Amino acid sequence: MAANQHRLYLRLQLAAHHLKKHADRALLDSAAVTTAQAAVLSILMTEGAASQKVIANTLGQNESAVTAMVKRLLKLGYIERQKSAEDGRAWLLSLTEKGKQALGDIKGPFAAVNAILDDILSDEEAAKLADYLGRISKGFGVR
Repeated sequence: MAANQHRLYLRLQLAAHHLKKHADRALLDSAAVTTAQAAVLSILMTEGAASQKVIANTLGQNESAVTAMVKRLLKLGYIERQKSAEDGRAWLLSLTEKGKQALGDIKGPFAAVNAILDDILSDEEAAKLADYLGRISKGFGVR
């Protein structure tokens, strides 16, 4: 009953929406990518070449949801795709130099978003919130 009493779902939804909207605006201004597209670039930076399926699984998305992001990143020249040497049906995506530059361009805006969160929450509150959000995700079946 406490969740309903405190309107937790609504509060989580609104906070996530406002945070994403603010971060998306900042990233679009700096590198012409959204936070979701930046996540794809970050995965490719960390993992190296990866299939769209691997990216979708890493993001917890359906492969079809990643398709539009991949098309936009290809069009921007931030990623490229090549046929997989192991599986002739699969394509591997990799980061281009322009994509690496875009990742560098978004460091400042992400730091600014984190600074706002740091102003709002103490270190202890941030640690607790991270724990709570992790537990909520796990409770709904997210690893």
